[in-house]
Amino acid sequence: MPGPPARRVMASRSAFRRLAPLVAIIGPDGAGKTTTAHYLCSVIANSQYAYLGLGSGALGLKIRQLPWIGAMLERHLSAKASRARTPGERIPGPVTAAVIYLFGRLRWRRFLHMLHVRESGRLVICDRYPQAQIAGLNDGPGLSAAHATGWLTALLARRERDLYIEMAQIPPTLVIRLNVDAHTAWARKPDHDLALIERKVAATAALTFPGARVVEVDAGLPQAQVHAICRQLIETLVSETPGFSSSLEPQVTRVE
Repeated sequence: MPGPPARRVMASRSAFRRLAPLVAIIGPDGAGKTTTAHYLCSVIANSQYAYLGLGSGALGLKIRQLPWIGAMLERHLSAKASRARTPGERIPGPVTAAVIYLFGRLRWRRFLHMLHVRESGRLVICDRYPQAQIAGLNDGPGLSAAHATGWLTALLARRERDLYIEMAQIPPTLVIRLNVDAHTAWARKPDHDLALIERKVAATAALTFPGARVVEVDAGLPQAQVHAICRQLIETLVSETPGFSSSLEPQVTRVE
């Protein structure tokens, strides 16, 4: 179950005001989240990069590179994970549910690490941010979209959703939503499924982050222009944050 670091932060909403700013970069695949977050951390003093995604894509790539069976195994596992995240489908068994739940726990661990960094006084720029509003997509719960069969699968689904609900109760200071149309995103990520990208684009637009300031940025603009807009947003945020020191040098590290 969720550990004490998050509960300590959530105990009083005034705690949010005492922490360093927290910026979340969100958007569909192909919006440029990772590139933008790394750029911002390279130019904003006293900042640190935090990856809050699952990392399942990188793992899938490693599996695909295994000799002989890699490609077939990766397709098999991806199909099962896709079923578990699709409304109307059934979660394909407790093993798949356990794997997805463990990925959720990994995200929870990264989230707690991010909180510790923020508590230390360093501005955190998050690549992705967990949400509990839309299951199966855009960093939402992986086991709440499809139907759970069996007591173990149902238990894992409930516990995973509890993790996401608690993470979502800690709002970022600023959410930068990188908006891009599906075909532009697909042109940037041609190995992705267009229909899934279209769903993610729609989900991105529907997400809300109560307690956070949300700013829309057109990610279809040239990259340098997108970066300049985002940099200005964060520099304004820093200047408006009482007591936050930005005197340290920029630091790009990965919160795992």
